[in-house]
Amino acid sequence: MKKLLLIVAFALPMLGFSQYTYQIALLKYNGGGDWYANLETSLPNLIEYANKNLGTNIDPEQAIVNASDKAIFNYPLIHMTGHGNVIFSDQEVQNLRKYMTSGGFLHIDDNYGMDEFIRVQLKRIFPETDLVELPASHPIFHQKFDFKEGLPKVHEHDNARPQAFGIYQDGRLVCLYTYESDLGDGWEDQRIHNDPTELRNKALQMGCNILQFIFLNDERNSEG
Repeated sequence: MKKLLLIVAFALPMLGFSQYTYQIALLKYNGGGDWYANLETSLPNLIEYANKNLGTNIDPEQAIVNASDKAIFNYPLIHMTGHGNVIFSDQEVQNLRKYMTSGGFLHIDDNYGMDEFIRVQLKRIFPETDLVELPASHPIFHQKFDFKEGLPKVHEHDNARPQAFGIYQDGRLVCLYTYESDLGDGWEDQRIHNDPTELRNKALQMGCNILQFIFLNDERNSEG
C-alpha cells in the first residue's frame, strides 16, 4: 500500500496537477548540522542545468521537507547536505526507511564534517545493510556525461579521494552518499566559492547524471 501511495504521488504531476513532471526537495533535519548550507543557489542551479541539458521538466523551485513529514512521499528525490551533526528521531528513521523502500531516493552530499554522524544515522535506518562503495563502472557515472574515474573532486577538504557510496534494497539503489567531493558547493553560484567554470561544470554534470539515473532510465536495479 505504501508503495502504491508513493507511485500515485509521483504520478500526480503527470496527470495534470502541475505543469512540472518532478519536484526535488531539500531535507531539513535536527542535530545542529546546517541542513541549509547550500540553500539559496545549489539545487536551483542544478535543476536549471538539468532542464536545459537533459530535457527534464523539473520544478525550478525546490521544496523543503522535514525528515518526519509524510510530504516526503511527494518527491521522488530528496537531497541532504550539511557540515555537522545529524540526529533522526525514531519516527524520522521509520519515515525515511518507508520513503526509500517505497520508491523514493535520498542523495546525501557531505559538505564537509557530516560523515561520522550520517553513517550512524544511516545504520539506524538500514541496520541490516552496509554502505557499499560504487565503482567507477557503475551506471550512475555513465549517463549523459561520462565520468571514467567515477565521482569528481570539487573541493579539497582533507585531500582524500572522492567516494560514492550506496545503499541497496532488493537490488535497487535507494540512497547515494557522496563523500569528499562536495557536489553541492559546485552547483552553487560561481561568486560563492569562486570555483573555476570547468570544476563547476563537472559538478553540475555529475548532478545531471544522478537525476538521469533516478528519473529517466531503468538502471537503478543494477549494482554496477
